[in-house]
Amino acid sequence: MQTNHLATEQSPYLLQHAHNPVNWYPWGEDAFHKARTEDKPIFLSIGYSTCHWCHVMERESFENAEIAAILNQHFISVKVDREERPDVDRIYMSFVQATTGGGGWPMSVWLTPDLKPFYGGTYFPPEDRYGRPGFASVLRSIANAWQSQRDKILESSGDITSQLAKHLEVLPSRSGAPLDPQVLDAAFYAFRRSFDPRYGGFGEAPKFPRPSVFEFLLRYYARTNNSEALDMVLKTLDAMAKGGMHDQIGGGFHRYSVDARWFVPHFEKMLYDQAQLAVSYVEAFQITREPRYAEIARKTLEYVMREMTSPGGAFYSAEDADSGIDPAQPNIKGEGAFYIWTRTEVEEVLGAERAEWFCYRFGIEADGNVREDPHGEFTGKNILSESHSIEETAAHFGRSAEELARALEDAGRKLLAARSRRLRPHLDDKVLTAWNGLMISAFARAGSALADQRYTGAAQQAASFILEHLYDTGSGTLLRRYRSEDAAIPGFLDDYAFFAQALLDLYEANFDLRYLELAIRLTDRMRELFEDRGHGGFFSTAAGDSRLILRIKDDYDGAEPSGNSIAALNLLRLARMTGRQDYHDSADRVLAAFASRISAAPAGVPQMLAALEFRIAKPSQIVLVGEKHSPDLEELEREREDRFLPNTVVLLVDEESRSTLASWVPGIAEMRKLDGRAAAYVCEDFTCQLPTADRARLGELLQ
Repeated sequence: MQTNHLATEQSPYLLQHAHNPVNWYPWGEDAFHKARTEDKPIFLSIGYSTCHWCHVMERESFENAEIAAILNQHFISVKVDREERPDVDRIYMSFVQATTGGGGWPMSVWLTPDLKPFYGGTYFPPEDRYGRPGFASVLRSIANAWQSQRDKILESSGDITSQLAKHLEVLPSRSGAPLDPQVLDAAFYAFRRSFDPRYGGFGEAPKFPRPSVFEFLLRYYARTNNSEALDMVLKTLDAMAKGGMHDQIGGGFHRYSVDARWFVPHFEKMLYDQAQLAVSYVEAFQITREPRYAEIARKTLEYVMREMTSPGGAFYSAEDADSGIDPAQPNIKGEGAFYIWTRTEVEEVLGAERAEWFCYRFGIEADGNVREDPHGEFTGKNILSESHSIEETAAHFGRSAEELARALEDAGRKLLAARSRRLRPHLDDKVLTAWNGLMISAFARAGSALADQRYTGAAQQAASFILEHLYDTGSGTLLRRYRSEDAAIPGFLDDYAFFAQALLDLYEANFDLRYLELAIRLTDRMRELFEDRGHGGFFSTAAGDSRLILRIKDDYDGAEPSGNSIAALNLLRLARMTGRQDYHDSADRVLAAFASRISAAPAGVPQMLAALEFRIAKPSQIVLVGEKHSPDLEELEREREDRFLPNTVVLLVDEESRSTLASWVPGIAEMRKLDGRAAAYVCEDFTCQLPTADRARLGELLQ
């Protein structure tokens, strides 16, 4: 079997292309040297292993011998896994978006040998169709232009790169003044204008979950008591949970919905979605105390523990949307094939009566329930969604709600077992530090809010994996990716910020001082590597990589929050925990650097808005004094954990941590138990109320 230069890589995405007839190279000096030596342009293809249209373009073009011959003759072809190398992806995605008005994956960009872009797009069909030029004709046109208009291309690429650098430059606002808190009101109204009151979500189809939006709106609600902010979040969370975007029997969420009502999903499952949405449902539960939100959070976390956790406790990256349809032909795959059902299949597993109940509850029809199916992938099949509530189903069949609930729960288990015997979607089993950080935070926060030590334990186990395999104790440096006993790629801002946040959340979940100390060390290292001390904010990459034509300060809170947003929030939390003014000043410089963007386009930076909410809130601390795991301390902890307190930090003073915490925060040295019982000190604006050992009194103080 033929192989190319990707065969020795670890990325599952690159390995998917290792046997293409295209002579692919990984991103690196070997490819760049060859491009300079042979004076050929670089064709850069960026994607990821669970990307549906990446698979399509591979089948149509990269496995096509004729197209491969054109690429091999006229170009140096380079493959990049965007999840491994977000730094490369951000640079060239910015170019594609600026020059075409859109973006996405697979991303196709043509570069000069010195890595400057001059033409780009996303998916190209092999021949002219869908209103798009065919890939083969694009390649021939660019090859001809490189021969006949090279000077013009080189000049244009230099101009484009200069303009892109100016466009992406982030400088502090001219006034240098702190952000006006009224920008938070403007952001709320911006989200209200785009909110879909019928189906929830923001904007039109396709609908993507953006948990950072929920994070901001819930914090805005907590400060202003504006019920509309809460209602928008709950409406969206409810609609998502009922729709086909939610895996109704296996738990977890698919990437996005192609329609407005969250019914037909794009079926891939990403770790970062599970992490952030689990937190959203946990926070909704803390605010409303509605059990359904806790249940959805649990189902999501159970899915991750069951299907996306490595033997060592770290979390895998993603599951594909496509999977095999027929075991006899495993290479023939369909979108969502693993998740969809015929009515007959359900009846075979459940029997006639329970199948009738289940089909009514989840909208299963004999001829399939997908009405808009342009590619014919769901003919005769059903996507599960909540068509009727438990109560409606019980009334329809003349049964009690309790009986129906038990029967349907059992039916779900049987269908899940039957589904597990199908051909599974491809699992991207690389471990990314940043995404593990998000997932650790979710497990830590859920462990506290849902009083489930299994979740806290899962967070601890994953953190231990990262610290053992991807962290250099001597230098305090993180790596980004681990797979097959290979750790590689120096960490980016996201890796440091997300993992430091995870350590802070773990500390507040179990009060192991080691996590807080490690978060401090990582934050200090993050500032050394990425901070722009002069103009504020953080670059996504460390200095010194000559293969990157730009250093970008990313601020967009999209499917993942930006590193700058999480870094700002970490700094603010640490400033309140340690009393370090330099952390507070660093966070203020971040907010000042992005002030103009926040004011002009707040909908693009909801996580930064959440950091601003924390910044303008009165400094609030809860200091618990007692011994870990003692019943009296746990009683006080439950009162705190049951509440949504997004702008409060929590410290535990015990004999192990007293001297360290006292060296950071004045006044801690004098804090003691009350009559031998654990005590809580509630402090605001660095002034503490009288301590209490009574849970009810603590509740009054927190109220």
